[in-house]
Amino acid sequence: MRKIVHIDMDAFYASVEIRDQPELRGKPVAVAWDGPRSVICAASYEARQFGLRSAMSVARAKQLCPQAIYIAPSFDKYRAVSQQIHEIFQQYTDLIEPLSLDEAYLDVTSNFKNLPTATDVAQAIRADIFAHTHLTASAGVAPNKFLAKIASDWNKPNGLCVIKPNQVAQFLPNLPVGKIPGVGQVTLQKMQSLNIQTVGELARHSQAELAHHFGRYGYRLYDLARGIDERLVNASRERQQISKETTFSDDKFLPELAEHWQNLAYRVWEQMQKKQVMARTVSIKLKTSQFKTITRSVTYSSHIPHYDEFQAAVLHIIERLTPELSQQLMFRLAGVGVAELALQQEQAQLRLLE
Repeated sequence: MRKIVHIDMDAFYASVEIRDQPELRGKPVAVAWDGPRSVICAASYEARQFGLRSAMSVARAKQLCPQAIYIAPSFDKYRAVSQQIHEIFQQYTDLIEPLSLDEAYLDVTSNFKNLPTATDVAQAIRADIFAHTHLTASAGVAPNKFLAKIASDWNKPNGLCVIKPNQVAQFLPNLPVGKIPGVGQVTLQKMQSLNIQTVGELARHSQAELAHHFGRYGYRLYDLARGIDERLVNASRERQQISKETTFSDDKFLPELAEHWQNLAYRVWEQMQKKQVMARTVSIKLKTSQFKTITRSVTYSSHIPHYDEFQAAVLHIIERLTPELSQQLMFRLAGVGVAELALQQEQAQLRLLE
């Protein structure tokens, strides 16, 4: 039986800003560039009481909460704090799967400090985080990743929830299906049309029925409804992908994006060099003025070694995509990303062996 801890910082970006500007404490704070096309990166719990949330447009947020205070994000600062937090994780285990700057899974089936229970580990990590950063974290403790993630959200903010193996059968049946990670609005609406409101109701359907209604995801839903999640904590996830996006102040036609593609490609390559990684998969992302997202990617047989080749790969995807798009389409966002990453040193060793 594995012991998994999911750590989730509380309103991370907003909490960092409030920590550094104590006069903001108790006020509705949104981390976002203050512009009509901007979206919120994070909202304090005071702001959330007015309905503000991540990914909401600033224009909409100002309608809901005119008194909110907007602070431009400082990602270098957030990355530095995240690094502090990960150094704390590493004092307890090397099985760490980062999900973002403020969230990670830890496998503490055994731990470096020989604490007797996973609950003890979670409490110690939360205490260490507060002592070193003056920020609060919520934690979920469970026998697998699925349950640990649900648990970490149960007593937010600054909370701890433990789901022991013998409690799973009692915990799951009344859980709303919207709490299942990966169940988005479309899937939720489909479940509701089938009169599936809770995990208990989901569990009454056979694997074949769920596969019929939800495709391949139906097989996973069948397992999750029974508390089954065999995924291991993936300690190499930290370097799985890198991406950069830019939101334009006004909508643009595709030919107007040439300079932006070059800038995005350079920013991604710069991050790859900092992390000393190479990529096999290159992707681009576009969001239309109507908020429809378009993505395309290409995976190569070997990792891309030079910037010129990487830039050419980005432009090649755009050239292939252009004939598919209406010339009348306008775009509000563009992005470039890479995946299938490997350390430069690893690739150099492989070439030497070859």
